[in-house]
Amino acid sequence: MTLLFIRLFFLIISSFVGMYIGAGNIGALAGSGIGAAAGIALILLETGLKRVSVRGLSSMVFGFLLGVFMAKLVADILDLLPLGEFVQAVSRVILTLIFSYLGAVMAMRGKDEFNLIIPYVRFKRQDIDEKITILDTSAIIDGRIADVYKTHFFNDRMIVPRFVLNELQSLADSNDPLKRQKGRRGMEILRQMQKDATLDIRIHEDDVSSESEVDAKLVRLAKMMDASICTADFNLNRIAGIQSVVVLNIEELVGALKPVIYTGEEIDVKLVKEGREPNQAVAFSDDGTMIIVNDAKESIGQMVSVKVNSVLQTAAGRIIFAKLKE
Repeated sequence: MTLLFIRLFFLIISSFVGMYIGAGNIGALAGSGIGAAAGIALILLETGLKRVSVRGLSSMVFGFLLGVFMAKLVADILDLLPLGEFVQAVSRVILTLIFSYLGAVMAMRGKDEFNLIIPYVRFKRQDIDEKITILDTSAIIDGRIADVYKTHFFNDRMIVPRFVLNELQSLADSNDPLKRQKGRRGMEILRQMQKDATLDIRIHEDDVSSESEVDAKLVRLAKMMDASICTADFNLNRIAGIQSVVVLNIEELVGALKPVIYTGEEIDVKLVKEGREPNQAVAFSDDGTMIIVNDAKESIGQMVSVKVNSVLQTAAGRIIFAKLKE
């Protein structure tokens, strides 16, 4: 609504300016029409540029100014040579065009390297530590990060890159029913998170054009913004860790919060199915930990007391080996 008001106000001012200028030349009415037409053309141009990022524009301007500065340095050196005024004037124009073009193009190509204007990063006191966490697709679909955030165990500002949002949209439009369900679930969870006033979550519009894969873009963006990545993807966890990017892995957090079970402890479980080895039975604890019970095949479907023999920690979680209590 505010943007519409600004456009209407600008259009009215353009009409009055055109009327004032045209009053002494082509007529007030014609001048007002020309002013209104110029205002409409400028508004249409502005709406066409709405996808241009502020960081990309700032990089282009920086490169343009750097090119003009370099052209002036080279032209000043050429002034020391007896080339004549006409040659020097032409050379200044040519050098300015060449260097300004090269500077703007090179700056746009390497805009990801310029950290001049990045959304959600502001000048601040050095003793204030404002952290940023980037959410990937798996963390959004998982949905537990919102509940973790509400516990105040971490208060980082959460951002969702536009390319992650595009990946969610691609999953939601997939022909595969499972992928389509995951994509729609992620979009709904993200919508609920944005509506929650207790969550500080934003959409990051800028893309990382130097990378093609989503995981590589996430790592690159995290390094540029000095941010951490929140994910439930094991492979992304490994890739980001190798490149010294801090990763908040939801699965590792859940595993760390599971109750500790010691060797020799006695617990009550319900056997639900057969194990891989002969006479083995499998049960699951309340947190989903698999419990393998030896010599308990005949007790499947019953609630039994078992004694823990050992606990094996794997990349997928813990596995408890037990036997029936005598």
